[in-house]
Amino acid sequence: MNNNIKKLYSIAGKPIKNIIGLMSGTSLDGLDIALCRMGGNGLQTNIELLQFETIPYTDIFKTEIKTVFSKKEVDLEKLTLLNPWIALQHAAMINETLKKWKIKNEDIDIIASHGQTIYHAPKHLRQQNKFGNATLQIGDGDHLAIATSIITISDFRQKHIAAGGEGAPLAVYGDYLIFSKPGEDRVLLNIGGIANFTFLPASMDASKVFSTDTGPGNTMMDAFVQQHFAGKHFDKNAAIALSGTVNDKLLLALKKDRFFNQPFPKTTGPELFNLEYLEKACTNSGTSLLNNEDKMATLNKFSADCIVTALQKLAPINKKLSVFVSGGGIYNNLLMQNIKEQMPYCKFCSTRELNINPDAKEAVLFAILANECISGDVSIFGTKNNGMPAISMGKISFPG
Repeated sequence: MNNNIKKLYSIAGKPIKNIIGLMSGTSLDGLDIALCRMGGNGLQTNIELLQFETIPYTDIFKTEIKTVFSKKEVDLEKLTLLNPWIALQHAAMINETLKKWKIKNEDIDIIASHGQTIYHAPKHLRQQNKFGNATLQIGDGDHLAIATSIITISDFRQKHIAAGGEGAPLAVYGDYLIFSKPGEDRVLLNIGGIANFTFLPASMDASKVFSTDTGPGNTMMDAFVQQHFAGKHFDKNAAIALSGTVNDKLLLALKKDRFFNQPFPKTTGPELFNLEYLEKACTNSGTSLLNNEDKMATLNKFSADCIVTALQKLAPINKKLSVFVSGGGIYNNLLMQNIKEQMPYCKFCSTRELNINPDAKEAVLFAILANECISGDVSIFGTKNNGMPAISMGKISFPG
């Protein structure tokens, strides 16, 4: 038997594994590195977050990614070069972080790498009907495995699409395994570049579990700040939005897209919700001359309203839901206020109450997917009809 296969077989059978989950989202702020101690699998999964750190991306790194990120036309040579380059950058960050934590690479069983999404193309966003759903993440798993000497599982989203899904959101799998609670309807809301949530029914019925995108989270706000406020990457403490006033005409125009009328589950990305989308809404509403502060206040309310509208389909007036929030949006007090004010009958709190750092949650979920890939039983999941096909995900790369 091949020695790599022997090692993988041995790891798959271990009662406890050390798995590093990696996440690099559409906000392009940095690489989330979550070291998880994992026991069991499926609904018997036990997880402990041992270490977590976000390694900020340099301006050079961000600039390189932005040359191909969320663009219909790119330099194909540049894209080809970035695929291994990103993996090597991530590997260097992992190696340095493990040194900082005083942990040897050989003590890590698996790396679970999301990679860097550069384009997400669900069929409903396109007119080219002969093509199905598609997505592309770069940051090659083989390069990552060799540069760290750790078995790497990557490219999780392709299997989801192959089995009938849209490639996102994948959080539903880990959310169901770790955060479900009998007798309590729960929502796991993640506000990253794009906002999404997972619904976990009190019945624990996997066929009723689903995850869906709601629309923009931080992506349009961040892009607007970066374009119009020199030296700023995001609206810290919502200071810009708080100095402006929501414009109702622009807000209404922003909400006019067929995405919002589509049934759950559904996905989207910055390919749709970007500054071009904002410019079109400004033109259609006659608000192009609106000052930047008012536009920012309106974008903040737009993100909040998208989330609220989606949640209200689960929770009509006075139906209580427990909503556990993660992602960078949790630190935008105005955004959270705009959500909570419209749903006072729901309980909103951080995923810290579930013993998971809200910044680490997405990286932790990919560690869970890696554990399921090598040790799980796919039969516990739902069907492709709820966007949760019963599959394992990830491609395995060996370091030798």
